[in-house]
Amino acid sequence: MSVGTSGAHKAPRARDVRGTPASRRGDAAELGAEQEAAQGAGLLAGLGSGLGIDPDDLPDGLVVADERGRVICFNAAAARIAAVSAADALGHPLEWALPLEDLEGRRWWQLTDPYGGLAIRVGQPERNLLLPGGREVLVSARYVRTRPTGPVQRVVVSLRDTEARRRTERSHAELIATVAHELRSPLTSVKGFTATLLAKWERFTDDQKKLMLETVDADANRVTRLIAELLDISRIDSGRLEVRRQPVDMGAAVGRHIQAYVASGQSADRFLVRIEHPLPALWADPDKVDQVLSNLIENAVRHGEGTVTIDVTPSASPREGEDGRNAATSVTVSDEGTGIPEESMNRVFTRFWRGSKRGGTGLGLYIVKGIVEAHGGTITVGRAPGGGAEFRFTLPVGTPAYLL
Repeated sequence: MSVGTSGAHKAPRARDVRGTPASRRGDAAELGAEQEAAQGAGLLAGLGSGLGIDPDDLPDGLVVADERGRVICFNAAAARIAAVSAADALGHPLEWALPLEDLEGRRWWQLTDPYGGLAIRVGQPERNLLLPGGREVLVSARYVRTRPTGPVQRVVVSLRDTEARRRTERSHAELIATVAHELRSPLTSVKGFTATLLAKWERFTDDQKKLMLETVDADANRVTRLIAELLDISRIDSGRLEVRRQPVDMGAAVGRHIQAYVASGQSADRFLVRIEHPLPALWADPDKVDQVLSNLIENAVRHGEGTVTIDVTPSASPREGEDGRNAATSVTVSDEGTGIPEESMNRVFTRFWRGSKRGGTGLGLYIVKGIVEAHGGTITVGRAPGGGAEFRFTLPVGTPAYLL
């Protein structure tokens, strides 16, 4: 590997670790160590040149020490995380360049002793350690030996900033809090009505019993939908969302959703459906396409105003390398409401985003984006000609499931 801008090709100036003038013997020893570091860095450069890898291109911090514990590689990410320049770190002892402590305040390199410990050890698993000032980092180490129980020739250390992990943990905490809040209300209702019916069944009329049971049924459906959302999020986050492709008539699918709204009491005049023929033969997961349409149309009905317009048109494929005409189907759902503020456009498809305070978990559009992308499609949000919100998703023609 080539060290690139990390100072592989120039050794740092000789100086005493403590900052005091060094003796001539110390200067010579340190200069020799720095020369060894430069030679080690040259070795890494030679190895990396064949692979086209530069340590500075790595997203994580990389620190390599030689058989004497002197740093020979200190990439840009390591310099950023440790707040130590590569020029200062190269040629110095590993414990000086990375003065790590565990969460109990013990010096990490003295505790683990990579060069003098058990000869059967191969490294250290990832764990949280502290840099000076209390900054927390994730550190893992690998001990490189030329033979199984021989002396350590290299110590390779990986550093990761904990901020990304903290964001993930906060997101999980928010998800748990949101789910707990959303589950509490329907479950309280179900428990209350069922307990009341069991205790006082004879005191209620048939109409009262029917009303209570309908409420219980609606709340049970709400819980079921929330659990389904959680399962979808889990599959999207882990990359395990399965798409079972079948022929899908997008125009007919849109028509079914509109008929359902009209049957539930919405005015037919509120919807305008425009379908441009001929549409390509689309292969997609019909259940997931219905889920996308349901979410987008429901958002337009609940949060928008005026006419809800759904346009279904053939379009070019959103996939790179596929430039055939009419190789995909696009669906645009727009309304005539106030729309989405410009500053919120880039957050629409994130978890917990809510366009208004009129209920919802804020997970629907996040799931919609995951479903569309699992099909190889794209989804965008913008401002409709009538002033409201406009969502447009495009699905490529796709490949039948039995050919995958």
